[in-house]
Amino acid sequence: MSSRRWFWPTISGIDAEKLLMERGVDCSFLARPSSSNPGDFTLSVRRNGEVTHIKIQNSGDFYDLYGGEKFATLSELVQYYMEKQGQLKEKNGEIIELKFPLNCADPTTERWFHGHLSGKEAEKLILDRGKNGSFLVRESQSKPGDFVLSVRTDDKVTHVMIRCTPDNRYDVGGGEQFNSLADLIEHYKRNPMVETSGTVVHLKQPFNATRINASGIHSRVKQLQSENGPNSFGKAGFWEEFESLQQQEFKHLYQRKEGIKPENRNKNRYKNILPFDDTRVKLKDVDPKVLGSDYINANYIRWKVDETVGSELGSDPSGKVYIATQGCLPSTIADFWQMVWQENCRVIVMTTKETERGKNKCARYWPDVNCTKEYGKSKVRTLMESHTPHYTLREFLVTMEGGNSERKVYHYHFQAWPDHGVPSDPGCVLNFLHEVNKRQESLQMEAPLQPPGAILVHCSAGIGRTGTFIVIDMILDQLKKYGLDCEIDIQRTIQMVRSQRSGMVQTEAQYKFVYLAVQHHIETTTERMKAEQKSMQLGREYTNIRYSNDIANNCLSPTTPGGFGGISSPNNRSSTTGITFPCSSPNTVTIRQQESKKPARALSEISLPRPPDDLLKPTLYENIPGNPTGSIGCTAPPPPPRKGS
Repeated sequence: MSSRRWFWPTISGIDAEKLLMERGVDCSFLARPSSSNPGDFTLSVRRNGEVTHIKIQNSGDFYDLYGGEKFATLSELVQYYMEKQGQLKEKNGEIIELKFPLNCADPTTERWFHGHLSGKEAEKLILDRGKNGSFLVRESQSKPGDFVLSVRTDDKVTHVMIRCTPDNRYDVGGGEQFNSLADLIEHYKRNPMVETSGTVVHLKQPFNATRINASGIHSRVKQLQSENGPNSFGKAGFWEEFESLQQQEFKHLYQRKEGIKPENRNKNRYKNILPFDDTRVKLKDVDPKVLGSDYINANYIRWKVDETVGSELGSDPSGKVYIATQGCLPSTIADFWQMVWQENCRVIVMTTKETERGKNKCARYWPDVNCTKEYGKSKVRTLMESHTPHYTLREFLVTMEGGNSERKVYHYHFQAWPDHGVPSDPGCVLNFLHEVNKRQESLQMEAPLQPPGAILVHCSAGIGRTGTFIVIDMILDQLKKYGLDCEIDIQRTIQMVRSQRSGMVQTEAQYKFVYLAVQHHIETTTERMKAEQKSMQLGREYTNIRYSNDIANNCLSPTTPGGFGGISSPNNRSSTTGITFPCSSPNTVTIRQQESKKPARALSEISLPRPPDDLLKPTLYENIPGNPTGSIGCTAPPPPPRKGS
């Protein structure tokens, strides 16, 4: 769990109760400083319509709940009890569940603030990708509620503790106090600090975060758009993030020997867009005497965390596998269908037209409706074809030579991508992905013992639009599993995908489109959740909410979302509880309520717990007015400066 925004540094027990009863649901929780024992902490949990307070001891050596397991950090303690449901119990044996963190707003929206980042992670980031004078601010892990300024000085990283005082002011080492972290940073940019060793600590350029809390994506997009404005000369915002991504490409110089072999060159649509050898799809049951018979320009794409990307992205949210491939050439159609059969691909996503701007982008690899064609060993019959304003759905029946089995394959042909740039509104793409995933999930339910294989995605080169669709889908899977308050990192997710096929998400406009699509999904999902909560109070259901841009087009039939589930009515009751741990004696936990002198921090931008699973399934939105996004085209970057300037 990378986020620690469940920690509220400035609220009292009474404030915690009010927040949990007004904004949370049962199993919502937050952590805060103890009102009665300075240096200790309290876990406040909503359960059965009231709030239970559990004391956390900070001995100076470890954190624990006055008994039970011991942990090095507060985050590890909370993560343990979130993951190990059933380990936290009352004295009477009743389980206390920590499911939905109630998140606090970050102390600043500045992009140099990295939230819950460890010192080791900060050092790796700044030394790998920063310059001398690069800096960031992060939350202190050893002193919750305080912060750390990490700065690269020569070839090492200096860490400076920033104290947050009881009246919510900030200082370094008891020096001058500031009203905000931004004010403190601006001061020390103008007035460098000096280490005890005599080294001057210059704050030259911020090392900006790309990892954000999903609920705060609106603020991040707004900030990136403003930095991309007419006065920025294209040097910041989306361009800066995308350019940083481009500069990381040297880390992905994996071998592509197979694609450049003479026998395989004519199988590549573009001579320099080749699959990495270690993730390429290898055709099986081929003649080993024929050179290159196992080659096709395609790669497996999956949620993969390695040392080049780091562990910040977390575990695989869905287990989903994709195959990214190029548009067929006439000479590769037979290989394409062999791959579809071999990998048991039951859903194909095509994101290009056959011809765009007078150039062939993909050879037609399917027959007309009610017709059958043979492609090598494969026989394909088109059973049906239906059209919507944005895509065409085809149903194929595929058989293999010498086999008795047959399979239905569903072909989702997205045709709303413009010849130039990206779609002006992401709603059509989100609804399209919803239909694709609904089909894949239904196929899994129909045959759980023989589930469908990878979702096959292609455009022309198999990297630009293909990468954009795959990355959006991956981020939505994260939100589905971890909720709207989880942390996401669009840049790092693209970097992870690029480590499996080079060049995925090709342009700055596509990079920006990923942000806007995720933002649109979060905003519309949030509106639906609010409507569902309101409907519980009014005794009626909202069944007609869908992505806003399809209201006029009516390209998809309305869906009926599942219910939100019961929510207890708020009250002001609280309780103290005794906690028991496996293999340990019971400990009675008490807390005295005292008002904190610190002002309360704001709620996060979208203060919602992780919704029930039925709300996290991709949903269509109908009656939420959309915010016009206008053109998503991006200003070209400026020419590089001349040497010596």
